[in-house]
Amino acid sequence: MAFLFFLFILVPLTGILLITWSVTKNDIFGKITGYFWLGLIVLFILGTILRLLTDKKELDIKDYYGKYIINRDYFPGKQADWQYDNFRFEIKNNDSIYFHVTDKKQILKTYRGTITTTKPYDSERLIINMQKPTHHIMSSNPTTYRSAWSFYLVLHSTEFNNMYFKKGKWEPIEK
Repeated sequence: MAFLFFLFILVPLTGILLITWSVTKNDIFGKITGYFWLGLIVLFILGTILRLLTDKKELDIKDYYGKYIINRDYFPGKQADWQYDNFRFEIKNNDSIYFHVTDKKQILKTYRGTITTTKPYDSERLIINMQKPTHHIMSSNPTTYRSAWSFYLVLHSTEFNNMYFKKGKWEPIEK
C-alpha cells in the first residue's frame, strides 16, 4: 500500500512540482518540493522512533530463560513480601523449569518440569509441563504481559489468586 502511494502520488506530485519550478523559474515551487520531502523524511523518522518505543517486545523461547521472583511492585505489602520470600523459579536453557518453595534464602522443596512455547501470533507463549504431583502455583500455564522493553508472567494459584513474577535475582528484603 505504501509503495502504491509512493509510486502513484508522491513521484508524480514531485515531478509536477519540479517541472513547474524549472519552467517558471519561480523558487516557491522548489521550496515546496524541498519542504514536502523534508516533512516526509521527518515523519518517517518520528514514526520509526515512536514504533520502537511503543511496540511490544516479541518473545521467543530464549527470552524466557532466567530466574524469576515475585514482582513486589504490583501489590506491595506483607502478602507480596511473604510470596517473595517463599516462591521463585528458574527456567534453564535446556528447557527445564525448577519451581522452588523457599524460606527466604533456603530452598525447602523443588518441583521440576519442562517448558515449551507456542506461537499463536508474533510472540511465543510459555507452556509449562510439570512433573506430578506439582505445586498449585504451577498447575496452569502463565499469562505473559509484554511492554516495549520487558515482560512479566502471571501464574494463577488456587490459594493466592494471581501471582506476578518478573525476571530477577532474589535478594533479602531490606526493612
